[in-house]
Amino acid sequence: MIDFYKKASLLIYLLSLIFCNFSLAQGIRGKVTDDSGEPLGYASIFIRNLGDGIPTNQQGEFEYKLRPGFYDVVVQYMGYTSKVQTIEVKEEWVKLDFILEQQTYALQEVTINSKAEDPALTIMRKAISKAKFHRLQVDEYTMTVYLKGTGQLTNAPFFMKKELEKEGLKLNEAYTTESVSEITFRQPNTVEEKVISIRTNGDNNQTSPAPYIVTSFYQEKINEAISPLAPSAFAYYKFRFEGSFIENGYTINKIRVTPRSRGERVFEGHIFIIEDHWAIHSLDLKTSLLGFDIGVRQLYSEVATHVWMPTTHTYTFGGKFFGFAGEYKYLASARDHKVIINQDLIVDTKILDEKVQEIPKSIRSLDKNVSALEQMAQNDQLSRKDFRKLINEYEKEALKEREDVAVISNRSYKIDSLAKKRDLSYWDSIRPLKLTEAEIKGYQRDDSLAVVEAAKVSENDSLAKKSMRKFNPLDILTGGGYNFGKGRSAGFKSNPSSISFNTVEGYRAVLSGYYKVQKSEKMADSVTNHTRSWSIEPELRYGFSSKQFYSMIDIKRSVNKGRPGHTLGLKGGSYIFQYNADNPINELVNSLYSFFLRQNYMKLFEQDFATLYFAHRISDAFTYRSSITYADRRSLSNNTDFSLYNRDSRNYTDNIPENIETMPDNFENNKSLIWKSSISWRPGVKYQIRNGRKIPLLDSAPLVNFSYTKGIKHQRSIDHADFDLLEGGIEHFFNFGVSGKLDFNLKAGTFINNNKVYFQDFVHFGGNRTIFANMGVASNYRFLDYYQYSTSSEYVSGIVHYQFRKFLLTQLPMLRFTGLRENLFFNYLKTANSPHYWEVGYSLDNLFRVFRIEMGAGFENNNFNRGGVRLGIASFITIN
Repeated sequence: MIDFYKKASLLIYLLSLIFCNFSLAQGIRGKVTDDSGEPLGYASIFIRNLGDGIPTNQQGEFEYKLRPGFYDVVVQYMGYTSKVQTIEVKEEWVKLDFILEQQTYALQEVTINSKAEDPALTIMRKAISKAKFHRLQVDEYTMTVYLKGTGQLTNAPFFMKKELEKEGLKLNEAYTTESVSEITFRQPNTVEEKVISIRTNGDNNQTSPAPYIVTSFYQEKINEAISPLAPSAFAYYKFRFEGSFIENGYTINKIRVTPRSRGERVFEGHIFIIEDHWAIHSLDLKTSLLGFDIGVRQLYSEVATHVWMPTTHTYTFGGKFFGFAGEYKYLASARDHKVIINQDLIVDTKILDEKVQEIPKSIRSLDKNVSALEQMAQNDQLSRKDFRKLINEYEKEALKEREDVAVISNRSYKIDSLAKKRDLSYWDSIRPLKLTEAEIKGYQRDDSLAVVEAAKVSENDSLAKKSMRKFNPLDILTGGGYNFGKGRSAGFKSNPSSISFNTVEGYRAVLSGYYKVQKSEKMADSVTNHTRSWSIEPELRYGFSSKQFYSMIDIKRSVNKGRPGHTLGLKGGSYIFQYNADNPINELVNSLYSFFLRQNYMKLFEQDFATLYFAHRISDAFTYRSSITYADRRSLSNNTDFSLYNRDSRNYTDNIPENIETMPDNFENNKSLIWKSSISWRPGVKYQIRNGRKIPLLDSAPLVNFSYTKGIKHQRSIDHADFDLLEGGIEHFFNFGVSGKLDFNLKAGTFINNNKVYFQDFVHFGGNRTIFANMGVASNYRFLDYYQYSTSSEYVSGIVHYQFRKFLLTQLPMLRFTGLRENLFFNYLKTANSPHYWEVGYSLDNLFRVFRIEMGAGFENNNFNRGGVRLGIASFITIN
């Protein structure tokens, strides 16, 4: 009986497919070419009666299913004269081939004034003044978006080609992803996306078109590139009028966009502006980012009266990276627009350019006591400057009415339960453009590979597969985790320097692991997770020259309700540490310098200790931390002088750091009780919301730190620390223009009591004596000794870094297009007992898109101290 129902269900399903295909087995199909017979890929096929359309594929072919009836078919392609043809669809497919001729542009009659400027300047000034109007004129819209991404690897290093083929990746073969989504946008920043279907190259990628579709050239920046319609556009671009043409009763102006300084994050190409309405008709622009070329083409359609929105988007990405070369193309087709107009902005005000037009005396001057909306309604024409001021004021008034002004983006992303289960017949029915032969072959290849890979896997649950993971001895060095179900997990921590060398321990090995029990459940809002966890993290260490074994353990309890939460922990043991708790020198780097140069910059001490700590993140803007530590601290001596560098001119230095303030008693063994409390504050932090979860944008606000550290004196002991230290600091950055960026890190502090300060409790600064630059351009000094100026008095510290878009070498466009950056840095330090220490330097950043090379020098007062070259990772790369 069950088999009967299965067969009956299958028969009904097949009949329904046949019926659906039969009921819509008609429409229009054909090809769009130019007058030389070349196909016009991604031309727009727009059905005027329906307000809907589709693009052609790369070969200019199209197929649009329509019910019987009469239709006006509009064919558009940028740079070509559009065509309109009325056709009747009956019970069969209508063959329609279009041959488009290149657009003929007429130079408009221009009244020459005393300035005799290019008409493009007036056109763009008016378009810029109205950009925000067009961005705000639609309160809400919904549309269906088809997105197809096709990419191919065009080159690879010769030694990698065979390896890539083993992984199923071949050169010059198409790899395609497709998705159909329903996207809803609501002012000012809400985007909802529901993925109806996804078809990918075997790995079920989540292909989201929303970031591409909802980005508007009416905004000031598009992915950090300056829009030609930004308020500051004239500072970055030159505009030239190249003619106009008439389409559907509108005059369309063609404007050439040329950067004043070519390079990254500025566009070049053409933008088409609709006369009188000063809206975008279409655009064809290109830019670059980090040496990769990016092209964007958009074709707009009038989806409501005097409301134009892009219906066809084409994005191209291409470039080379360490011998690899590839290209990727996204095509997005938007249809089924449902638009809700902002009723406040239905009045179409005539814009006057006061630079070339006389402003009638009848136009009222702006009144600060009258709302912007009223003033726009009272004037049917305004100067472009006044109109822009009113639109800005209107936006400010609207923002004041918002409940949460700190949220700058609210996005939700949902995937239909059937999205990844749609069959080929579904895709053939919904796909707005035909696949190319290369794309069809690519899908056949990927589907075959997916079947093979699926056959190798017996479990689909990724968590279950991880829990079945077997022990691998290399996990001890590289790290690896093992899940046991019910929130229980254990493993080894990844530690690249688990085996290294220093003069105190000689060769040393570290083994660290963890055991964790975690429970998480949804709270009443169905979005926020209430997470509770216990973790135990032991660490073992052995020095083969010192013959000393160290161990410590960290036990902590964490409770989080979304982002806010607290952690209570107890950490203790007998272990070895650098005097600067921030670990200014990496253990592997110290090993290299010891092995090959006989230089031991790392200075270590040992302690038996117990620390009770508490951290409470009250909100994303405010975090409080406190800890109390009892420690028996002891200085150490070198136990080996091994090195591959054997010249008599250089010996290892003592393990006691050199410092201008210290006395011998600062390094005495001591038993101290240290209490430290700190506050971190991010005033004005902004947020984005993703699927209902509020995520802070930490870079949107400065980080302000305050801390108080006290050495608690024991009345009966003479070897206890006795001091009070207050510190404060601020770190942030500011962007200037296209790529200018100023990073700064300012700190100051003072010991209001320094009766007894051991060297472990001095304020230490982030020095560097190696050729390797530290991560973070505003985190450390470049040439400062690690401990020379460490202090138990007051200090002022400043690290400032500025990135130029165009400076010396980057005056050359060919270098700017590679993504190269030039930077200057200036660092300063002054303590009560130190000279004025300052550093100045220059760096080349993003070399080969990965590296950074710095050159500079450090000075004591006006005397040269030391300088040199530093090699590091490109500043845009962050590694925790």
